[in-house]
Amino acid sequence: MLAEIITIGDELLIGQVVDTNSAFIAQTLNNIGVSIYQITSVQDDKAHILQAFKDAESRVDIIIITGGLGPTKDDVTKKTIAEYFNDTLVRDASVTKNIEDIWKKYVRQTLLQVNKDQALVPSKAKVLMNELGTAPGMWLDKGSKTFVSLPGVPFEMKKLLVNKVIPKLKEKYKFPFILHKTLLTYGLGESTLQIVSSLGRSIAKTVRLAYLPRLGSVRLRLSSKGFNEIEVRERIDTEIKKVLPLIEDAFVGFEDEAKSLEAIIAKRLTNSGKTLAVAESCTGGNVAEQFTQNAGASAYFNGGVVTYATESKIKVLGVPKALINEHSVVSAAVAEAMAKNVRDLFNADYGVATTGNAGPSKGDSDADVGAVFIAIATKNRVVSERFMLGLARKRVIKKAVNKALEMLEKEILKN
Repeated sequence: MLAEIITIGDELLIGQVVDTNSAFIAQTLNNIGVSIYQITSVQDDKAHILQAFKDAESRVDIIIITGGLGPTKDDVTKKTIAEYFNDTLVRDASVTKNIEDIWKKYVRQTLLQVNKDQALVPSKAKVLMNELGTAPGMWLDKGSKTFVSLPGVPFEMKKLLVNKVIPKLKEKYKFPFILHKTLLTYGLGESTLQIVSSLGRSIAKTVRLAYLPRLGSVRLRLSSKGFNEIEVRERIDTEIKKVLPLIEDAFVGFEDEAKSLEAIIAKRLTNSGKTLAVAESCTGGNVAEQFTQNAGASAYFNGGVVTYATESKIKVLGVPKALINEHSVVSAAVAEAMAKNVRDLFNADYGVATTGNAGPSKGDSDADVGAVFIAIATKNRVVSERFMLGLARKRVIKKAVNKALEMLEKEILKN
């Protein structure tokens, strides 16, 4: 079963609004066994929209449309849908009442004709009542094909899709079972990835292996579908057993169990009753943010400091000035002192420290731009590593954060 998503609006095409609707619709449809064939964005132009409808109908079973349902004159979706279905617009009494109720409860301005006209819908459409707004959703059947038009406001669209559209689709169609299993890896070497890639050619034809790289990590997604759920799950499990031995050192879990390395670290620290503190220089608080942006961080995150300037490393963390003079502020010795001292300062089980030169200038150190030292301190030892992370400042910072998390994860597993 194939679907196409059509988003309508000039604001999408000029980058004024980011299209988050398509991602939500695609994921929601995929969860019930619908494969997305294409996502199309079109301008608020009748001819363009009509052509998009025609093209989509020729290649998929379900067409989901969002946007262009507002009260302004540039919102042309309803009129265009009516033309495409050789239909006329009629006033729907239930939508009219919904609009009037919303105005009475929440709007202090006069109910204008343009607002009342949002109750106009194609006569062939089944109205999907929008309880959160004035623009209704619309369902139209054309033979075996289904067209669904939803408002572009994300929270309105989401509720209509989940509560109204999905149940009706399940009534009309028989969908296959689709399963995605994503393996999270951190620090996966290129040589290992090549081995996994070669393995992809021997994986069963009924299973697809995809590589989803991002800074510091690679997600390996195995996908399969069929009408027998047990068989689909067995296929995926069989292929996972082939992949896991190749990525054993880098594998940290499945994406549906933990969506990020910091979440995995947080879970391990919480379960073991261990705590963490961080001292940051070049990463400017970004390591701490990875943990504190999630609820429940106070259970394991004792605190952190951003000692950006050399003087603050001396005064706040107690890093000896002589040590800095001897080794440079960007050095393994200073990173280790920072990690050990922040661990002591916050009485934590683990101390993490970063110091480096993210660029574009060299700052307090003569270290090359992109040079970063990261240290992890525990009760029994302190370890550090030097990394060269490139010349782009934002990427250096992001890579340094990822490396700090990787090192911390490995140290936790050793204890």
